[in-house]
Amino acid sequence: MEPVIVLQASHICKNFHDPIVIKVLDDISLTIQNGEFISIVGKSGCGKSTLLYILSTMDTEYEGELSIDHEIIRGKTENQLALIRNEKIGFVFQFHYLLNEFTALENVMLPGLKLGLYPEAEIKQHALEHLKNLDIEKVADKKSNQLSGGEKQRVAIARALINNPAIIMCDEPTGNLDKKNSLIVFDIFRKLAEEHHQTLLVVTHDEEFAKKTHRIIEMEDGRIIKQ
Repeated sequence: MEPVIVLQASHICKNFHDPIVIKVLDDISLTIQNGEFISIVGKSGCGKSTLLYILSTMDTEYEGELSIDHEIIRGKTENQLALIRNEKIGFVFQFHYLLNEFTALENVMLPGLKLGLYPEAEIKQHALEHLKNLDIEKVADKKSNQLSGGEKQRVAIARALINNPAIIMCDEPTGNLDKKNSLIVFDIFRKLAEEHHQTLLVVTHDEEFAKKTHRIIEMEDGRIIKQ
């Protein structure tokens, strides 16, 4: 089967003006294919998170071209970008950003309800299936502030999956977790990629985590030095 390109970035450059011009990203080009599990590594300040913000369409102030799921990002309105983010990208951060007033199940359902492609009952069923697949269906009705750190991160992963995204983007997803829970999260990601052909792009400082991904993109001083 021909590989499907999920994300393509060509000659991405980014400057900060503070007050002098500082080049943060310098001529970044990369291609990500369906089902790849990729880590981005490099020292603090090398531009990893800045690149992730651009690739996730949250930062549109850059030079170069970006397409996600064959859709060109340049020239889109903020509403169009919000729709692309909700429909095509799942997010997992170091901090889970769950809403405390909602249950785990309700948190997982939120992006699906916002996208509005399916009836609420169907979204609820999908959310329960994701919680079950991540072995945390027992916490479905618990408020998110009653969950452990590892459970919160798995709920956040289920939430990222609810709209069947083209790619999941993660910023230090194990940064707040102990070794046991870091291994659980890695194993979830590996299964998603290898069994469900889910595409994952993970910014991480965790060398052990990065070594086990399919491909490592290494950055230094705003450039990709190895991919």
